[in-house]
Amino acid sequence: MSKFATSDRTAARDSAASAWVLLQTLWVGGIWTLHFLVLPGLASVGLASLLIEEVARTLVPQMVGITLGAALLQAVLLVRQRGVSALWRARSGQLLLAVLVVSLAFMVSLVSWPQAPRWQLFSYLLLAFFGVLLVLQPVPRKAVAADPQVG
Repeated sequence: MSKFATSDRTAARDSAASAWVLLQTLWVGGIWTLHFLVLPGLASVGLASLLIEEVARTLVPQMVGITLGAALLQAVLLVRQRGVSALWRARSGQLLLAVLVVSLAFMVSLVSWPQAPRWQLFSYLLLAFFGVLLVLQPVPRKAVAADPQVG
């Protein structure tokens, strides 16, 4: 046992779990906060609808970009904790793959099909739904072998 917490295996496991929760909070909370609090809050203040649409056109793609990056980091954490097969076998891996595909589809639609606001809204709300489903999944942890001395 080392006297440094960074070399302790349980501390490394806990830091991976903490990073998972932090990344999840960043993108899932950001999507829900932007769509259900910030934009309606701007509308209730009395801003012009064109101004609110302009804010949404700026912030929504940025939030999807954050989602793409955070979900990619979460996928890396999942692979480190449970292996590559967890991406398609574990429900959290399947949800992360779906989030990555929908995020990429959203970004591609911004470039190749900018006159599709309904598709972009659908993709954004789908990301919010997948995020809630992912939050309901347990945090992935490494399987720890039982201590043979304990019994």
